[in-house]
Amino acid sequence: MSAALAERHPTRLPAPAARDRFRAPAVFVVLAVALVGLVVVSAGSGQLSIPPDQVVGVFARAWNTGVRAIGLGILSVPPGAAMEHVNGEATLWLIRMPRLLMAVLVGATLATAGVVMQGVFRNPLAEPGVIGISSGAAVGASASIVFGLGFLGPLTLPVLAFAGGLVATVIVYASARTDGRTEVVTLVLTGIAVNAVGGAAIALFTYLGSTQQREQIVFWQLGSLNGTRWDDLAIVAPLAVVGIAVCLFLAGPLDLLSLGERQAEHLGVRVERLRVIAIVVIAALTCAAVAFCGIIGFVGLVVPHLMRMLLGPGHRLLLPASALGGAVLLVAGDLVARTAVPGSELPIGMLTALIGGPFFFWLLRRTRRRSGGWG
Repeated sequence: MSAALAERHPTRLPAPAARDRFRAPAVFVVLAVALVGLVVVSAGSGQLSIPPDQVVGVFARAWNTGVRAIGLGILSVPPGAAMEHVNGEATLWLIRMPRLLMAVLVGATLATAGVVMQGVFRNPLAEPGVIGISSGAAVGASASIVFGLGFLGPLTLPVLAFAGGLVATVIVYASARTDGRTEVVTLVLTGIAVNAVGGAAIALFTYLGSTQQREQIVFWQLGSLNGTRWDDLAIVAPLAVVGIAVCLFLAGPLDLLSLGERQAEHLGVRVERLRVIAIVVIAALTCAAVAFCGIIGFVGLVVPHLMRMLLGPGHRLLLPASALGGAVLLVAGDLVARTAVPGSELPIGMLTALIGGPFFFWLLRRTRRRSGGWG
């Protein structure tokens, strides 16, 4: 009977496999096109409006200059439209491009850290803020603001924020490690405690600070890409690139870990070493992201779930897709933050929370409905 149906309708059975085969390339193409389009639109948006064709022209001329400098002039592209405004090109390269590239890097790092966090904890509701990294960074930044520290110049606040996040990670990890093993439940509970202590410390610094310092603390916690410089990008970019590359190498072990710790060990995965490497990489990526931009929440939760719905749980596709998706989300969020209210800028952390909060509630209801409860 089934053979007769297959002969009568020969194209029906292979359809799902064909759909799945083309889904991953389609997702990556859509994300890449969306990212390029958003970068072009965002680069031209602001108080000084630059048409997209002129933005593309600036990029094309920069590309041509680069390929000629390394002797590959054959790869030159048409120069595109000339810039009409006298300050347009300076505005684009000195102000907007560092900010846009920082948005790409921060979105990619937070989303990648979220994927690894969920894989290591084997919990789809985990995200980097769970283990207190963001709270620790906020404590370091608040201390820098209140005590007026400036021993590293403009890098003092980001460095102390980075150090605060690392200290919080070390405390959480040391508390959760027993007899050479890391207890995931203890790790999460310790992270909750560190978040609570960090919140109290931030409240104390807010109380001790002046009115201007309080405003700085609050604004930093809301998250912003405003004021990003090429020097900042030079610090974040190596950490982000190396961290994401390490995460890509963890894809296979994370897939095996999803079967269970004992099964993964039988298949050759050194679970404890994997967990240590993952926590270190998560801490480095998250600290690098929040040190210069403040706390930007929910990117590490929302993007991995969206990509998992589209591509499935396999980390070889999930990690690069989440990195692209995080970049798209944060570039789009930054565009809205700069243009939604004329003459002012919305905190990007607030926007991601407005998106991520309802998504988290929906995710809770969806998970509970599918699993029949949390017990």
